[in-house]
Amino acid sequence: MILPAASPTPPPKPERTPPPPKHQAKPPKAAPPLPAKPVPIAPTDPPKRAPATLAAPATPSAEEWALAGQYTLKNSKRYRHTWGQHVRSLMGTAVEGPDQGAVRFEVEIAPDGRLARLDTLWSTSAKAEQLARQAIQQMPPLPPTPTGKPLVFQRTVSFQPFETDGPPLYKNDCKPDAPRFSNPFAWDGQAAQARGHQAPPPPMSPQELAECLKQLPKDSLDAESAQMRRQLEQGWSSTLKP
Repeated sequence: MILPAASPTPPPKPERTPPPPKHQAKPPKAAPPLPAKPVPIAPTDPPKRAPATLAAPATPSAEEWALAGQYTLKNSKRYRHTWGQHVRSLMGTAVEGPDQGAVRFEVEIAPDGRLARLDTLWSTSAKAEQLARQAIQQMPPLPPTPTGKPLVFQRTVSFQPFETDGPPLYKNDCKPDAPRFSNPFAWDGQAAQARGHQAPPPPMSPQELAECLKQLPKDSLDAESAQMRRQLEQGWSSTLKP
């Protein structure tokens, strides 16, 4: 007996995966790692800087003193400058620190060149005043004053590593001094009220001007630069902008 052939079995249908949901939740973000604790660094001292220094100027020569003893203009201007330079030259090197400073004296020189009086008006350093007084006592005999009369003047001696007292200018010494300011409205309450005006000095005669011009030395480049530096320091202000 012949059996009918068995029908082939159909292949299994593949399983259908469900579609992803339209609003699938995003996986939570991982927390950022905590920053590492900084390792404390031991403080170190900054490198020490050598203090600034300024050597003393050269001592005036005998020739410079001889020329200063003949200059009569502007209250013996050259004599006063040479005296201050001589004092500073004997004080030695100025070093940055608590001993630096300046001192202002009122000086009286006798007609024969002797020191008659020395008064301290103000001082910013006891060391600077001490060195200046020692230098004045060590100065050699000075030439007579140019006018043959007592010479009274005020002088600031700077003992600082950043300031130098450059030579003055002489080219304007034959011109009359500018009148000093006086308040024209000042009144003592008793005198008659009147506005005061200071009369200008009389002009020099041609002969006097010629004799005056003979005394003027030739100004150096150092004197010009020192004058410009002084004007810049006097007119400059940290609150003013260019």
